[in-house]
Amino acid sequence: MTLDDKGASSPLDSFYAVVPAGGAGTRLWPLSRARSPKFLRDLRGSGRSLLQETFDRLSPLCEDRFLVVTGTAHAEAVAGQLDKVPADAILTEPAARDSMAAIGFAAAVLERKDPDAVMGSFAADHVITDEAAFAQAVSTAVAVAREGWLVTLGIEPTFPSSAFGYIHAGAALEGHPGVNVVAEFVEKPSTETATEYLATGEFRWNAGMFVARPSTILDLLHTWHPEFADRLRELAADPSLVEAAWADLPKIALDHAIAEPAAAAGKVATVPAAFGWDDIGDFDSLATLLGGEESTSTVVLGEPELVQAIDTTGLVVPHEKLIAVVGLDDVVVVDTPDALLVTTRARAQDVKKLVNALKDGGLGDLT
Repeated sequence: MTLDDKGASSPLDSFYAVVPAGGAGTRLWPLSRARSPKFLRDLRGSGRSLLQETFDRLSPLCEDRFLVVTGTAHAEAVAGQLDKVPADAILTEPAARDSMAAIGFAAAVLERKDPDAVMGSFAADHVITDEAAFAQAVSTAVAVAREGWLVTLGIEPTFPSSAFGYIHAGAALEGHPGVNVVAEFVEKPSTETATEYLATGEFRWNAGMFVARPSTILDLLHTWHPEFADRLRELAADPSLVEAAWADLPKIALDHAIAEPAAAAGKVATVPAAFGWDDIGDFDSLATLLGGEESTSTVVLGEPELVQAIDTTGLVVPHEKLIAVVGLDDVVVVDTPDALLVTTRARAQDVKKLVNALKDGGLGDLT
């Protein structure tokens, strides 16, 4: 990869961007719903949805080599937002089967399409603020992946988060300065354990960004789940089978299916990355993204004239009527046509419990 005199990145040879676009983003209810999940929403006030921003970020690296994997229910909306992506580059899942099926099917399609392909899988609902640093990290990952490695981008931690899994970086990878072999993937730790991780300098956040040859992904899957890998290759050879066969595929994440056992076998590498990453996991992280770490004001996503806040801090998302807030710290108020959420930034993770309660109470149509 090279940068022009304006810092723009140039395309990477035979590099394909794969974007899994799924999930309901339940911790961002009522902004994010099953019928209109967060990747279809403009959550930064940029005028572009998170999905569109993902396309904008990746297209300079892959040109038109772009695949989206999304649910049948969202295929029309995805196509509408990505009008430059041809219809046959939007792969639809008849049922949610977790990330291994989605990414594995894309790998099987690309394996047949281009024997020189290297693919990178990047979620549709992440925010990245330093696109030049992102492009450089992807370029490094592609170079390593061409040698047969499964490569993951390891996000430099900025605080001891208990909300993310971690990548434990092991020995340096010969011939690739700054790149390490992955010693292990670890599940979401306690804050105390995460603090210990950061003190070693050997751990990075796992953002689920993987780069590899399609055959590498499928061959690794075949090692631990041979029938699964064979079935994905069969579906890529005859897409007419997808509708009937998809629901019978195993429901498992790529991390559990191949990344973790492959790391134990010494077959995974990690590229360190610091490019302003955020997965906007809840309203607390959204407030930080929009207002900064030390915000002492009320952040508004939407029309500022619809919010009157006095001696108040936090996040307010208005809809059509005036919202007035007086004397509250770190509040979250989200107004939509059919639901109003009031909580605090400290309880933002508990919004998912509310969504579950709505479903249990027969109000699933609101979720």
